[in-house]
Amino acid sequence: MWELSISIKSNDIEVAKFVYQSLKSFADEVGAVVTCFEQFDNIYIVIACPACEKGRFFVEIERCVTKVVCNFYKDRFLTTNLHLPSHENIGMTAFRRALINFDKETDIYLISKNLDLDKDLHLESFYLFKLKPLRKKWEDLVSLANENSDYLVSSEAFFDLLKFLVDNLEICEEEISVFQDENGYSIKSNSRGQNVCQLTKEDLVSSIIEMCPKKINLFCKSDDNTAGFLSRLFEERVNVCYSKSVETIKDFSAITQN
Repeated sequence: MWELSISIKSNDIEVAKFVYQSLKSFADEVGAVVTCFEQFDNIYIVIACPACEKGRFFVEIERCVTKVVCNFYKDRFLTTNLHLPSHENIGMTAFRRALINFDKETDIYLISKNLDLDKDLHLESFYLFKLKPLRKKWEDLVSLANENSDYLVSSEAFFDLLKFLVDNLEICEEEISVFQDENGYSIKSNSRGQNVCQLTKEDLVSSIIEMCPKKINLFCKSDDNTAGFLSRLFEERVNVCYSKSVETIKDFSAITQN
């Protein structure tokens, strides 16, 4: 039996919940056990699995830690250190998500290189001490943006930089379909077979940048500038269909499959 403990500060309940739920879901697939308890201002997530499944769990833990650092910690880093002129909310949301995903390949490499799962892991200490080169990389990116903040007062200049960031993100999905109804937007990932529902327009833009698809099929019931924003940002990757008859679609495969 192989065991590992991951500790997270008790006040970081959002990260602790994400890690626990992610690993618990995977543990059920491989016959492992994941439990958690709180002690001395830390939440401990304890993993026990058959020795033959150790390699698979290593990969899953690395994936989980990478998501925590690249999403939760990087978002907080940007919130603290990025100081840009204000623009419309959808643009600011897109810019933040684009920065989070910009050069993610290097971020993942630095995390993987420094992650040692042969001993218990304290997530915050790992981030603060082992990932100094990663934070230096983020600091350089933020400094460049802050130093040009006067130039980014212009909406056109701001959007040009946003588009540059998005154009240089790695393609992660071949094709997605987006549907609008009275509850907001829903995304159907053609490759993952998963639906993400009830998104606001800001959540939608953020999710699409995160997925960075090669092709976007956008079915709209109305124009709240979302389609225009996405078309301008992703250009020829977006196919827009306006239709007041578009209804909530439970079986997306009937539309998205050839």
